[in-house]
Amino acid sequence: MYNQHVNLPLLKNNAIELFVKREDQIHPFVSGNKFRKLKYNLSVAKTKCYDSLLTFGGAFSNHIAATAYAGFEQGFSTIGVIRGEELRLKENNSTLAFAKSHGMELDFVDREKYREKDSESFIKELRKKFGNFYLIPEGGTNDYAVRGCEEILQDQDEDFDYICVAVGTGGTISGLINSVQANQQVLGFPALRGDFLQAEIRKFATGSKWKLIRDYHFGGYGKINLQLVEFINQFKRDTGIPLDPVYTGKMMYGILDLVEKGYFKSPCKILAIHTGGLQGIEGMNQVLKRKKLPLLA
Repeated sequence: MYNQHVNLPLLKNNAIELFVKREDQIHPFVSGNKFRKLKYNLSVAKTKCYDSLLTFGGAFSNHIAATAYAGFEQGFSTIGVIRGEELRLKENNSTLAFAKSHGMELDFVDREKYREKDSESFIKELRKKFGNFYLIPEGGTNDYAVRGCEEILQDQDEDFDYICVAVGTGGTISGLINSVQANQQVLGFPALRGDFLQAEIRKFATGSKWKLIRDYHFGGYGKINLQLVEFINQFKRDTGIPLDPVYTGKMMYGILDLVEKGYFKSPCKILAIHTGGLQGIEGMNQVLKRKKLPLLA
């Protein structure tokens, strides 16, 4: 996908060039890293003659929405195991409604049970209930997903000094780490709290030129406040680039804050990966409306 230049006075004043790789425009419904993660998984599922896909996710999961549409588009039936039994009654959840409208069967489980999603006993229960399915982990991260994410960077990206990306389950950043040039460093901006990501990334990443910047999760996964809403809306007004509130908004806030704090050696060139996720804006606006906060544009 093409790289869009970000023209802001803060960047110019610090002799820094920032570009956004518009992976969000790779597909209208299976956008960004979800397209990359599903590409080889779906190919393997077809080769092995599976008819159905099963995966996991929460209320605003980009992965759930993307898997539902990809399955619909490619002829798979899909099952989404959803974290939070209370969501069964929330008919107005836009992400889950989208998934359901494209044929995904939703299986709601309580949060304690959901923590067992990687256990053999829970998977055995699911196979007994739904039959033989191709299993895709939460967030889509596995070896096939990382292979797809290794294709994000192209020859045109070799002159960037830093590659920045939001981090959820660690698959996308692992693919980037495996494909960067020797002169490049990957900076990951986790959207979740906790220290588990280092170990998860090391399961898939072979390189060492990477670092996690942990200061911009805004309280954790799916958490948002007035400061972040105002930043995302102002960034869109200034650049024309929409950001999602769960991942890319936090990453971009972090990048520009680090520029202001002098973190990057100038002059330098930064490439930020837009991992999509814009479908989540509608659902987040429902949350913001209940909190009587401004909506995302």
